[in-house]
Amino acid sequence: MRCLVFLFFLLCAAASDAPPIPRATATPALEADAPWVAFTLTPAEQICFQAVVDGHPVTAILDTGVSTSLLSRRFVDAARMRVRGGHAALAIGGTVATGWVDPSSVTVAERTVHSPRLMTAPLPPATTGQAAIDLLVGSDIIGGYALDIDYAAQRFRLLPSGNLPFAGSIAPLRIGGEWSTYVTDILVGNHHLSRMAVDTGDGSAITVTQPAWSALAEKHRPTSSTISYGVGGAAIVDLAIVPGVRSGTAPARTVEMRIEPSGGYTATIGMNGRIGSGFLRHYRVLLDPHAGRMVLLPDSSADTPPLRSTSGLILRRDDDRLTVLHVMRGGPAEADGWQAGEQICAVDGLPVSAEASLHWPVDAAGRSVKLATCNGMTRTLTLRAFY
Repeated sequence: MRCLVFLFFLLCAAASDAPPIPRATATPALEADAPWVAFTLTPAEQICFQAVVDGHPVTAILDTGVSTSLLSRRFVDAARMRVRGGHAALAIGGTVATGWVDPSSVTVAERTVHSPRLMTAPLPPATTGQAAIDLLVGSDIIGGYALDIDYAAQRFRLLPSGNLPFAGSIAPLRIGGEWSTYVTDILVGNHHLSRMAVDTGDGSAITVTQPAWSALAEKHRPTSSTISYGVGGAAIVDLAIVPGVRSGTAPARTVEMRIEPSGGYTATIGMNGRIGSGFLRHYRVLLDPHAGRMVLLPDSSADTPPLRSTSGLILRRDDDRLTVLHVMRGGPAEADGWQAGEQICAVDGLPVSAEASLHWPVDAAGRSVKLATCNGMTRTLTLRAFY
């Protein structure tokens, strides 16, 4: 099975001197009216679950960053749906050609929407790190509910707005902007960042625009580069590790922050940044824009600091080999001349297929790793800290 290896997860460190945190008081949820839906996390950290379109089961992604839900062109063609219109829609990674379709019904979490108007476009496997995703479920379908996401138990449900099924720290939330996006605010150190989109379809932790980054005191921190994937393709962005990031009344955390270049997707939709599933997955999350709140309850992983690459390689695992997707700026791999597209078939004498996990790209600085490329060369890469 082909999968993407993403080396950057948000695992956070709490501030030891944080003041007492105001907390929401839980109210009973309407359990019988809100069934749990099981999900898995894709290799790109997105919420993957089963939905139903016109009576047919489909594999879907829960994507609060999408204002109009999107059905894959593969499903549309197989179902022989009529496609209307067509234009270039904005997406992470670039623009994508879309059209409009009119299924009879879409069912998510036993909530059925009749005669919805959906977009259709190709959904490439690189978007999620796995094949056969047919539906992106956006705010047009779920925005009227309180969305309760239990990442630890890998389940979610749609509650009537106003329900508060658990106690937690509160951040403001609304649906706003030209693209009907879930919007909140964060603090980075003492700097307030407004217009932060909450995007469960984005596997990264925190992303900001170049102007937003330039306004932060943290702009002088060392940076590197990484690669981001979206429906529109791949994009190269900067990367830094930033302390003191606070969402609402939650404790401050150290996070991985990505910085989009000027004119990127986030700026184009009128936002200063995005909060993705790489951040949210360390919490139980309630998103209730009509009640004006996002509620966060940390799990046991929330206090772990983010992993940092010491190799400078972003890799995709393909059964018996690792393919280099990106060589990080300033890292040891760049210094040693590695290039995107090269393939590794063995690590320290062991075939890639024999490795249960892939920890060496983020292992301790100073370790030397022997990497055998698939064309028969062996190269030694010495790991080091570089951002």
